[in-house]
Amino acid sequence: MSLTASRPLVSIYSDKNEALKDKNLALPYVFKAPIRPDVVSEVSQLMRRNKRQAYAVSEAAGHQTSAESWGTGRAVARIPRVRGGGTHRSGQGAFGNMCRGGRMFAPTKTWRRWHRKINVNLKRYALVSAIAASGVPALVQSRGHVIDGISELPLVVSDEVQKFQKTKQAVAFLRRSKVWADVQKVYKSQRMRAGRGKMRNRRRVQRRGPLVIYAKDEGLRKAFRNIPGVDTMSVNRMNLLKMAPGGHVGRLCVWTESAFAQLNDIYGTWKNKSTVKKDYNLPNPLMANTDLARLLKSDEIRKVLNPAKKTVHRHVRRLNPLTNTQQLIKLNPYAQVTKRRAQLASKKRKYERIIASFKARGIELPKKNTAFKFLEQDKKRVEKATKTKEARMAKVKALKDEKLKKRVAKHKVQENARRARKGLAPLKGKK
Repeated sequence: MSLTASRPLVSIYSDKNEALKDKNLALPYVFKAPIRPDVVSEVSQLMRRNKRQAYAVSEAAGHQTSAESWGTGRAVARIPRVRGGGTHRSGQGAFGNMCRGGRMFAPTKTWRRWHRKINVNLKRYALVSAIAASGVPALVQSRGHVIDGISELPLVVSDEVQKFQKTKQAVAFLRRSKVWADVQKVYKSQRMRAGRGKMRNRRRVQRRGPLVIYAKDEGLRKAFRNIPGVDTMSVNRMNLLKMAPGGHVGRLCVWTESAFAQLNDIYGTWKNKSTVKKDYNLPNPLMANTDLARLLKSDEIRKVLNPAKKTVHRHVRRLNPLTNTQQLIKLNPYAQVTKRRAQLASKKRKYERIIASFKARGIELPKKNTAFKFLEQDKKRVEKATKTKEARMAKVKALKDEKLKKRVAKHKVQENARRARKGLAPLKGKK
Protein backbone atom coordinates (compact mmCIF):
# COMPACT_ATOMS: atom_id res chain seq x y z
CA MET A 1 0.00 0.00 0.00
CA SER A 2 1.33 3.43 -0.88
CA LEU A 3 2.17 6.00 1.76
CA THR A 4 -0.54 8.37 0.48
CA ALA A 5 -3.11 6.13 2.18
CA SER A 6 -2.24 7.75 5.51
CA ARG A 7 -3.84 11.01 4.29
CA PRO A 8 -7.62 10.51 3.82
CA LEU A 9 -8.37 13.97 2.38
CA VAL A 10 -6.69 15.84 -0.47
CA SER A 11 -6.71 19.63 -0.74
CA ILE A 12 -7.77 21.39 -3.93
CA TYR A 13 -5.74 24.35 -5.15
CA SER A 14 -6.77 27.17 -7.44
CA ASP A 15 -4.87 28.17 -10.56
CA LYS A 16 -3.05 30.69 -8.35
CA ASN A 17 -1.85 27.94 -5.98
CA GLU A 18 -4.22 28.94 -3.18
CA ALA A 19 -5.88 26.16 -1.19
CA LEU A 20 -9.67 26.38 -1.57
CA LYS A 21 -11.32 26.58 1.84
CA ASP A 22 -13.90 23.95 2.83
CA LYS A 23 -13.22 22.09 -0.40
CA ASN A 24 -11.52 18.71 -0.12
CA LEU A 25 -11.73 15.40 -1.92
CA ALA A 26 -11.45 11.96 -0.38
CA LEU A 27 -8.35 10.12 -1.52
CA PRO A 28 -9.41 7.64 -4.25
CA TYR A 29 -8.86 3.99 -3.46
CA VAL A 30 -6.63 3.61 -6.51
CA PHE A 31 -3.89 5.45 -4.59
CA LYS A 32 -4.03 2.70 -1.94
CA ALA A 33 -3.43 -0.07 -4.49
CA PRO A 34 -0.22 -2.14 -4.33
CA ILE A 35 2.73 -0.70 -6.25
CA ARG A 36 4.33 -3.35 -8.46
CA PRO A 37 7.30 -1.92 -10.41
CA ASP A 38 7.95 -5.35 -11.95
CA VAL A 39 4.45 -5.50 -13.48
CA VAL A 40 4.72 -1.90 -14.71
CA SER A 41 8.09 -2.56 -16.34
CA GLU A 42 6.91 -5.74 -18.07
CA VAL A 43 3.66 -4.27 -19.42
CA SER A 44 5.42 -1.09 -20.53
CA GLN A 45 7.96 -3.12 -22.48
CA LEU A 46 5.22 -5.14 -24.20
CA MET A 47 3.27 -1.99 -25.07
CA ARG A 48 6.35 -0.42 -26.64
CA ARG A 49 6.83 -3.54 -28.73
CA ASN A 50 3.29 -3.20 -30.07
CA LYS A 51 4.13 0.25 -31.47
CA ARG A 52 6.94 -1.04 -33.70
CA GLN A 53 6.71 -0.76 -37.47
CA ALA A 54 7.58 -3.79 -39.57
CA TYR A 55 10.79 -3.56 -41.59
CA ALA A 56 12.80 -5.88 -43.83
CA VAL A 57 15.49 -5.76 -46.49
CA SER A 58 14.60 -6.21 -50.15
CA GLU A 59 14.26 -9.82 -51.24
CA ALA A 60 16.44 -9.08 -54.28
CA ALA A 61 19.19 -7.33 -52.30
CA GLY A 62 22.59 -8.93 -52.92
CA HIS A 63 21.28 -11.11 -55.78
CA GLN A 64 21.06 -8.48 -58.52
CA THR A 65 24.03 -9.86 -60.45
CA SER A 66 24.89 -12.94 -62.48
CA ALA A 67 27.35 -15.20 -60.70
CA GLU A 68 28.27 -18.88 -60.74
CA SER A 69 30.74 -20.96 -58.78
CA TRP A 70 33.91 -22.02 -60.56
CA GLY A 71 33.81 -25.36 -58.79
CA THR A 72 36.84 -27.17 -57.38
CA GLY A 73 40.34 -27.45 -58.78
CA ARG A 74 40.95 -23.70 -59.22
CA ALA A 75 42.66 -23.14 -55.84
CA VAL A 76 39.97 -20.58 -54.91
CA ALA A 77 36.92 -20.70 -52.70
CA ARG A 78 33.76 -22.25 -54.11
CA ILE A 79 31.69 -19.10 -53.55
CA PRO A 80 29.75 -17.95 -56.67
CA ARG A 81 31.81 -15.48 -58.72
CA VAL A 82 30.72 -12.71 -61.12
CA ARG A 83 30.94 -13.65 -64.79
CA GLY A 84 32.77 -11.84 -67.59
CA GLY A 85 36.05 -9.96 -67.81
CA GLY A 86 37.58 -6.59 -68.47
CA THR A 87 36.55 -5.15 -65.12
CA HIS A 88 37.53 -5.47 -61.48
CA ARG A 89 34.09 -6.82 -60.66
CA SER A 90 34.48 -9.96 -62.75
CA GLY A 91 35.73 -12.87 -60.72
CA GLN A 92 34.75 -11.31 -57.40
CA GLY A 93 32.63 -13.31 -54.95
CA ALA A 94 28.90 -12.64 -54.90
CA PHE A 95 25.66 -13.60 -53.09
CA GLY A 96 27.26 -14.76 -49.82
CA ASN A 97 27.06 -12.75 -46.62
CA MET A 98 30.86 -12.76 -46.43
CA CYS A 99 31.15 -11.09 -49.86
CA ARG A 100 31.23 -7.39 -50.67
CA GLY A 101 27.91 -6.54 -52.30
CA GLY A 102 26.34 -9.82 -51.15
CA ARG A 103 23.14 -10.31 -49.17
CA MET A 104 23.01 -10.29 -45.39
CA PHE A 105 22.82 -13.49 -43.38
CA ALA A 106 19.20 -14.54 -42.71
CA PRO A 107 17.55 -11.54 -44.45
CA THR A 108 14.92 -9.90 -42.25
CA LYS A 109 11.26 -10.57 -43.07
CA THR A 110 8.17 -8.48 -42.44
CA TRP A 111 6.30 -11.44 -40.99
CA ARG A 112 8.33 -11.44 -37.81
CA ARG A 113 6.33 -11.73 -34.55
CA TRP A 114 6.23 -8.02 -33.83
CA HIS A 115 3.29 -7.75 -31.44
CA ARG A 116 2.64 -9.27 -28.03
CA LYS A 117 -0.69 -10.03 -26.44
CA ILE A 118 -1.18 -8.39 -23.03
CA ASN A 119 -3.82 -9.59 -20.62
CA VAL A 120 -6.36 -6.85 -19.95
CA ASN A 121 -6.23 -7.37 -16.19
CA LEU A 122 -2.43 -7.21 -16.21
CA LYS A 123 -2.48 -3.96 -18.17
CA ARG A 124 -4.97 -2.47 -15.71
CA TYR A 125 -2.89 -3.66 -12.77
CA ALA A 126 0.17 -1.88 -14.20
CA LEU A 127 -1.76 1.36 -14.74
CA VAL A 128 -3.21 1.24 -11.22
CA SER A 129 0.30 0.72 -9.78
CA ALA A 130 1.62 3.68 -11.77
CA ILE A 131 -1.21 5.91 -10.49
CA ALA A 132 -0.58 4.83 -6.88
CA ALA A 133 3.16 5.50 -7.25
CA SER A 134 2.49 9.02 -8.56
CA GLY A 135 1.19 9.93 -5.09
CA VAL A 136 4.37 8.88 -3.23
CA PRO A 137 6.80 11.83 -3.01
CA ALA A 138 9.82 9.57 -2.55
CA LEU A 139 9.13 7.68 -5.78
CA VAL A 140 8.38 10.87 -7.71
CA GLN A 141 11.61 12.45 -6.52
CA SER A 142 13.65 9.32 -7.19
CA ARG A 143 12.45 9.40 -10.79
CA GLY A 144 14.15 12.79 -11.18
CA HIS A 145 11.27 15.24 -10.83
CA VAL A 146 11.84 18.53 -8.99
CA ILE A 147 9.10 18.76 -6.34
CA ASP A 148 10.76 20.91 -3.67
CA GLY A 149 8.21 23.74 -3.72
CA ILE A 150 5.05 21.74 -4.51
CA SER A 151 2.35 21.96 -1.85
CA GLU A 152 1.38 18.29 -1.71
CA LEU A 153 1.13 15.10 -3.74
CA PRO A 154 -1.12 14.17 -5.42
CA LEU A 155 -1.52 17.75 -6.65
CA VAL A 156 -5.19 18.54 -7.42
CA VAL A 157 -6.18 21.87 -9.00
CA SER A 158 -9.54 23.42 -9.78
CA ASP A 159 -11.30 22.91 -13.11
CA GLU A 160 -10.44 26.47 -14.14
CA VAL A 161 -7.22 25.01 -15.56
CA GLN A 162 -9.25 23.06 -18.13
CA LYS A 163 -10.45 26.35 -19.63
CA PHE A 164 -6.98 27.68 -20.42
CA GLN A 165 -6.69 28.74 -24.07
CA LYS A 166 -3.24 30.35 -24.16
CA THR A 167 0.20 28.98 -23.42
CA LYS A 168 1.06 32.02 -21.30
CA GLN A 169 -1.83 31.07 -18.98
CA ALA A 170 -0.43 27.55 -18.65
CA VAL A 171 3.08 28.86 -17.98
CA ALA A 172 1.78 31.27 -15.33
CA PHE A 173 -0.12 28.42 -13.66
CA LEU A 174 2.97 26.17 -13.63
CA ARG A 175 5.06 28.97 -12.16
CA ARG A 176 2.56 29.70 -9.39
CA SER A 177 2.17 25.98 -8.58
CA LYS A 178 5.97 25.60 -8.25
CA VAL A 179 5.94 22.97 -11.03
CA TRP A 180 7.95 25.21 -13.35
CA ALA A 181 11.20 24.01 -11.74
CA ASP A 182 10.53 20.60 -13.27
CA VAL A 183 10.02 22.22 -16.69
CA GLN A 184 13.31 24.08 -16.32
CA LYS A 185 14.95 20.71 -15.74
CA VAL A 186 13.58 19.68 -19.16
CA TYR A 187 15.02 22.79 -20.80
CA LYS A 188 18.46 22.04 -19.35
CA SER A 189 18.32 18.43 -20.52
CA GLN A 190 17.72 19.21 -24.21
CA ARG A 191 20.60 17.80 -26.24
CA MET A 192 21.44 16.24 -29.60
CA ARG A 193 20.56 12.58 -29.98
CA ALA A 194 23.39 10.10 -30.32
CA GLY A 195 23.29 7.78 -33.32
CA ARG A 196 21.39 7.54 -36.60
CA GLY A 197 18.23 9.06 -35.19
CA LYS A 198 19.65 12.49 -36.02
CA MET A 199 19.10 11.66 -39.70
CA ARG A 200 15.55 10.44 -39.15
CA ASN A 201 13.78 13.52 -37.81
CA ARG A 202 14.60 12.64 -34.21
CA ARG A 203 17.44 15.09 -33.70
CA ARG A 204 16.80 16.21 -30.14
CA VAL A 205 16.05 14.38 -26.90
CA GLN A 206 14.93 15.72 -23.53
CA ARG A 207 13.70 14.61 -20.11
CA ARG A 208 10.06 14.14 -19.17
CA GLY A 209 8.24 16.89 -17.29
CA PRO A 210 4.89 16.98 -15.46
CA LEU A 211 1.76 15.23 -16.72
CA VAL A 212 -1.54 17.15 -16.65
CA ILE A 213 -4.58 14.86 -16.35
CA TYR A 214 -7.96 16.40 -17.19
CA ALA A 215 -11.58 15.28 -17.46
CA LYS A 216 -12.79 17.64 -20.21
CA ASP A 217 -10.68 19.44 -22.78
CA GLU A 218 -11.85 23.04 -23.07
CA GLY A 219 -8.63 24.29 -24.61
CA LEU A 220 -6.20 22.77 -22.10
CA ARG A 221 -4.37 20.59 -24.62
CA LYS A 222 -3.53 23.50 -26.92
CA ALA A 223 -2.43 25.61 -23.96
CA PHE A 224 0.06 23.01 -22.67
CA ARG A 225 1.18 21.30 -25.88
CA ASN A 226 4.00 23.74 -26.74
CA ILE A 227 5.71 23.57 -23.33
CA PRO A 228 8.71 21.19 -23.50
CA GLY A 229 8.32 18.02 -21.46
CA VAL A 230 4.70 18.68 -20.41
CA ASP A 231 2.18 16.02 -21.49
CA THR A 232 -1.60 16.01 -21.22
CA MET A 233 -3.91 13.03 -20.88
CA SER A 234 -7.61 12.43 -20.43
CA VAL A 235 -8.61 10.55 -17.29
CA ASN A 236 -10.93 8.39 -19.42
CA ARG A 237 -8.11 7.32 -21.76
CA MET A 238 -5.12 6.93 -19.47
CA ASN A 239 -1.98 5.49 -21.02
CA LEU A 240 0.70 3.59 -19.11
CA LEU A 241 3.42 4.88 -21.45
CA LYS A 242 2.69 8.40 -20.21
CA MET A 243 2.08 7.48 -16.55
CA ALA A 244 5.33 5.48 -16.33
CA PRO A 245 7.67 6.43 -19.20
CA GLY A 246 10.34 3.82 -19.75
CA GLY A 247 8.57 1.49 -17.32
CA HIS A 248 9.64 3.60 -14.30
CA VAL A 249 6.91 4.53 -11.82
CA GLY A 250 6.60 7.89 -10.08
CA ARG A 251 5.70 10.51 -12.70
CA LEU A 252 4.79 13.97 -11.45
CA CYS A 253 1.04 14.38 -12.14
CA VAL A 254 -1.21 17.43 -11.93
CA TRP A 255 -4.88 16.38 -11.59
CA THR A 256 -7.89 18.54 -12.28
CA GLU A 257 -10.65 18.37 -9.71
CA SER A 258 -13.20 16.64 -11.96
CA ALA A 259 -10.62 14.11 -13.19
CA PHE A 260 -9.56 13.27 -9.64
CA ALA A 261 -13.20 12.81 -8.57
CA GLN A 262 -13.81 10.25 -11.34
CA LEU A 263 -11.08 7.83 -10.25
CA ASN A 264 -13.30 5.86 -7.86
CA ASP A 265 -15.89 5.38 -10.61
CA ILE A 266 -13.32 4.36 -13.22
CA TYR A 267 -11.24 1.97 -11.10
CA GLY A 268 -13.70 1.16 -8.30
CA THR A 269 -12.99 0.57 -4.64
CA TRP A 270 -12.33 -2.53 -2.57
CA LYS A 271 -16.05 -2.79 -1.84
CA ASN A 272 -17.58 -1.70 -5.16
CA LYS A 273 -16.70 -2.71 -8.70
CA SER A 274 -15.76 -0.24 -11.39
CA THR A 275 -18.73 1.33 -13.16
CA VAL A 276 -16.72 1.92 -16.34
CA LYS A 277 -14.61 -1.22 -16.71
CA LYS A 278 -16.62 -4.42 -16.93
CA ASP A 279 -16.16 -6.86 -14.01
CA TYR A 280 -13.05 -5.09 -12.75
CA ASN A 281 -12.04 -5.17 -9.10
CA LEU A 282 -9.31 -2.96 -7.71
CA PRO A 283 -6.30 -5.05 -6.58
CA ASN A 284 -6.17 -5.43 -2.82
CA PRO A 285 -2.73 -5.41 -1.15
CA LEU A 286 -1.92 -8.51 0.88
CA MET A 287 -0.01 -6.39 3.41
CA ALA A 288 -1.21 -3.08 4.82
CA ASN A 289 2.39 -2.16 5.65
CA THR A 290 5.14 -3.52 3.41
CA ASP A 291 7.98 -2.40 5.71
CA LEU A 292 9.10 -5.85 6.89
CA ALA A 293 11.90 -4.50 9.09
CA ARG A 294 9.44 -2.36 10.99
CA LEU A 295 7.02 -5.28 11.37
CA LEU A 296 9.61 -7.78 12.60
CA LYS A 297 10.99 -5.30 15.14
CA SER A 298 7.54 -4.46 16.54
CA ASP A 299 6.76 -5.46 20.15
CA GLU A 300 3.64 -7.43 19.15
CA ILE A 301 5.61 -9.85 16.97
CA ARG A 302 8.66 -10.02 19.24
CA LYS A 303 6.47 -11.21 22.13
CA VAL A 304 5.39 -14.40 20.35
CA LEU A 305 8.73 -15.20 18.73
CA ASN A 306 11.02 -17.79 20.31
CA PRO A 307 14.33 -16.47 21.66
CA ALA A 308 17.24 -16.66 19.27
CA LYS A 309 19.31 -19.83 19.53
CA LYS A 310 22.88 -18.94 20.41
CA THR A 311 24.27 -22.46 20.08
CA VAL A 312 26.89 -22.56 17.37
CA HIS A 313 27.01 -25.77 15.35
CA ARG A 314 30.36 -25.87 13.68
CA HIS A 315 30.76 -28.03 10.64
CA VAL A 316 33.67 -30.44 10.90
CA ARG A 317 35.53 -31.00 7.67
CA ARG A 318 36.25 -34.69 7.32
CA LEU A 319 39.43 -34.97 5.30
CA ASN A 320 41.44 -38.10 4.58
CA PRO A 321 44.78 -37.75 6.44
CA LEU A 322 46.37 -40.29 4.09
CA THR A 323 45.89 -37.94 1.14
CA ASN A 324 45.79 -34.56 2.91
CA THR A 325 49.10 -33.65 4.55
CA GLN A 326 47.72 -30.73 6.57
CA GLN A 327 45.03 -32.92 8.09
CA LEU A 328 47.66 -35.56 8.95
CA ILE A 329 49.80 -32.94 10.72
CA LYS A 330 46.76 -31.77 12.71
CA LEU A 331 46.10 -35.32 13.90
CA ASN A 332 49.77 -36.23 14.43
CA PRO A 333 52.22 -33.28 14.58
CA TYR A 334 55.18 -35.67 14.73
CA ALA A 335 54.27 -36.91 11.25
CA GLN A 336 55.89 -33.76 9.86
CA VAL A 337 59.21 -34.71 11.49
CA THR A 338 58.93 -38.29 10.23
CA LYS A 339 58.17 -37.11 6.72
CA ARG A 340 61.13 -34.72 6.75
CA ARG A 341 63.47 -37.47 7.95
CA ALA A 342 62.23 -39.83 5.23
CA GLN A 343 62.82 -37.17 2.57
CA LEU A 344 66.36 -36.50 3.81
CA ALA A 345 67.13 -40.22 3.98
CA SER A 346 65.86 -40.75 0.44
CA LYS A 347 67.93 -37.83 -0.81
CA LYS A 348 71.02 -39.14 1.00
CA ARG A 349 70.66 -42.60 -0.60
CA LYS A 350 70.23 -40.97 -4.01
CA TYR A 351 73.46 -38.93 -3.74
CA GLU A 352 75.37 -41.91 -2.31
CA ARG A 353 74.34 -43.99 -5.33
CA ILE A 354 75.47 -41.19 -7.66
CA ILE A 355 78.91 -40.98 -5.99
CA ALA A 356 79.27 -44.78 -6.00
CA SER A 357 78.37 -45.03 -9.70
CA PHE A 358 80.96 -42.38 -10.67
CA LYS A 359 83.58 -44.03 -8.44
CA ALA A 360 82.92 -47.42 -10.08
CA ARG A 361 83.62 -45.86 -13.49
CA GLY A 362 86.80 -44.27 -12.21
CA ILE A 363 85.52 -40.71 -12.33
CA GLU A 364 86.25 -38.45 -9.41
CA LEU A 365 83.61 -35.85 -8.73
CA PRO A 366 84.71 -32.36 -7.62
CA LYS A 367 84.21 -31.47 -3.97
CA LYS A 368 81.86 -28.64 -4.99
CA ASN A 369 79.38 -31.12 -6.46
CA THR A 370 75.83 -31.02 -5.10
CA ALA A 371 76.08 -34.61 -3.83
CA PHE A 372 79.16 -33.88 -1.67
CA LYS A 373 77.62 -30.65 -0.43
CA PHE A 374 74.46 -32.43 0.65
CA LEU A 375 76.35 -35.26 2.40
CA GLU A 376 78.47 -32.69 4.22
CA GLN A 377 75.38 -30.78 5.31
CA ASP A 378 73.72 -34.03 6.36
CA LYS A 379 76.76 -34.96 8.45
CA LYS A 380 76.71 -31.56 10.17
CA ARG A 381 72.97 -31.90 10.70
CA VAL A 382 73.40 -35.30 12.36
CA GLU A 383 76.24 -34.02 14.56
CA LYS A 384 74.21 -31.01 15.60
CA ALA A 385 71.18 -33.18 16.36
CA THR A 386 73.38 -35.56 18.41
CA LYS A 387 74.86 -32.70 20.42
CA THR A 388 71.44 -31.21 21.02
CA LYS A 389 70.14 -34.59 22.16
CA GLU A 390 73.09 -35.15 24.51
CA ALA A 391 72.67 -31.67 25.99
CA ARG A 392 68.97 -32.28 26.49
CA MET A 393 69.60 -35.66 28.11
CA ALA A 394 72.22 -34.14 30.42
CA LYS A 395 69.80 -31.40 31.40
CA VAL A 396 67.07 -33.96 32.08
CA LYS A 397 69.48 -36.07 34.17
CA ALA A 398 70.53 -33.02 36.18
CA LEU A 399 66.90 -32.16 36.88
CA LYS A 400 66.21 -35.74 37.97
CA ASP A 401 69.23 -35.76 40.31
CA GLU A 402 68.17 -32.44 41.82
CA LYS A 403 64.65 -33.71 42.39
CA LEU A 404 66.02 -36.87 43.98
CA LYS A 405 68.26 -34.87 46.33
CA LYS A 406 65.34 -32.71 47.39
CA ARG A 407 63.18 -35.77 47.98
CA VAL A 408 65.92 -37.45 50.09
CA ALA A 409 66.48 -34.29 52.13
CA LYS A 410 62.76 -33.92 52.72
CA HIS A 411 62.51 -37.56 53.77
CA LYS A 412 65.43 -37.12 56.17
CA VAL A 413 63.79 -34.10 57.80
CA GLN A 414 60.51 -35.98 58.19
CA GLU A 415 62.30 -39.04 59.63
CA ASN A 416 64.25 -36.94 62.17
CA ALA A 417 61.04 -35.24 63.27
CA ARG A 418 59.39 -38.63 63.74
CA ARG A 419 62.37 -39.93 65.73
CA ALA A 420 62.41 -36.79 67.87
CA ARG A 421 58.75 -37.37 68.80
CA LYS A 422 59.65 -40.90 69.94
CA GLY A 423 62.76 -39.74 71.82
CA LEU A 424 65.23 -41.40 69.48
CA ALA A 425 68.51 -39.99 68.25
CA PRO A 426 68.47 -38.27 64.81
CA LEU A 427 69.91 -39.89 61.72
CA LYS A 428 73.51 -39.18 60.85
CA GLY A 429 74.90 -39.19 57.37
CA LYS A 430 73.24 -40.88 54.42
CA LYS A 431 70.51 -43.35 55.14
